[in-house]
Amino acid sequence: MEARMRASLSLSPRTQILTLTHQPLHLLPPSEDLTSLFTHLNTLLFSSSSSHPPFSSTSLSTPPPFLKPSTRGDPKIQSLLKSLSVAERSLIGSAAGAIAGAFTYVCLHPLDTVKTKLQTRGASDLYKGSFDAIAQTFRSLGILGFYRGVSAVLVGSAFSSAVYFGTCELGKSVLAGFPKYPQILIPPTAGAMGNIVSSAIMVPKELVTQRMQAGAPGRSWEVLCRIISKDGVLGLYSGYSATLLRNLPAGVLSYSSFEYLKAAVLKKTGKPNLEPAQSVLCGALAGAISASVTTPLDVVKTRLMTQAGYGGVGDAVRRILSEEGWKGFTRGMGPRVLHSSCFAALGYFAFETARLTLLHQYLRRKDRLVEVSAEESSHDG
Repeated sequence: MEARMRASLSLSPRTQILTLTHQPLHLLPPSEDLTSLFTHLNTLLFSSSSSHPPFSSTSLSTPPPFLKPSTRGDPKIQSLLKSLSVAERSLIGSAAGAIAGAFTYVCLHPLDTVKTKLQTRGASDLYKGSFDAIAQTFRSLGILGFYRGVSAVLVGSAFSSAVYFGTCELGKSVLAGFPKYPQILIPPTAGAMGNIVSSAIMVPKELVTQRMQAGAPGRSWEVLCRIISKDGVLGLYSGYSATLLRNLPAGVLSYSSFEYLKAAVLKKTGKPNLEPAQSVLCGALAGAISASVTTPLDVVKTRLMTQAGYGGVGDAVRRILSEEGWKGFTRGMGPRVLHSSCFAALGYFAFETARLTLLHQYLRRKDRLVEVSAEESSHDG
């Protein structure tokens, strides 16, 4: 068993496993152990894996369904698919995430605008509900009123989505390479990793967007400059703790729910990939679950970002509870659930489509490079 354990972790035969041998710590060669672990991590990142657990990035190991039949059956394409490293998978995921993020955020920005208006302080006195907020916005600002702050969304969402999906793909692939890590924990762990990294980018973007949605005058860059001149660079991270508090549970719930639903559907259908309709339905359900559970956290985050005078998360919670009661934590839930359901459905569908398209182009380019290299080698020979 010890030999199998060493082989699975790519450790050298002389490295002793303390959990198996129960020998003193000084008998374990530290330099050799660190070198072996570093080698193992490099292997995970830059080499392909022959096996893929249910929650690893298996969709990059099967031929894209829209390729021509002759291309899908081409042994060269099959070989290239299997030879993709974790780093290549992550980069493809990042590029696809940027495309899907920008597209999805822009499409659903009007719903997010209504949600933000309903969650600002005093909204209960201004609006009777979601439809009243829509009507008032349209009467005062026209159709463009629903797209205030869209430029910040376009840039910020593309970058943050690239980081998010790239980190999630990296996390799934790396964790799948550790046999001892429970497979059931791979989706939530990967989702948490993606949210922690991407939140550092999303907070300034959301701050500028929500200030504009709440009525701040000027363009996105003007609002950004005013925040920096008044509060400094750290002012861009107003509400960061509340955002992280919201994004972590929301991200873990959404990402995990989608992965679990996807695994259940694939197990029932016996197919390697979701159909477009199945992807949309799984994404919508995952988004609805996540949004309904985390709306109170989103209300607190929105208050901290759009209104001054709160002394932090705890103070915001106490004041909302004393002024509006428990109902105050559910404000904007309808638009938020609708927005998150549409966002997750559209986002996951757009991500998979973009990823397969980029994968197809990447494989074609890689195949040409292999052919050129083979021709040069034959000429040199």
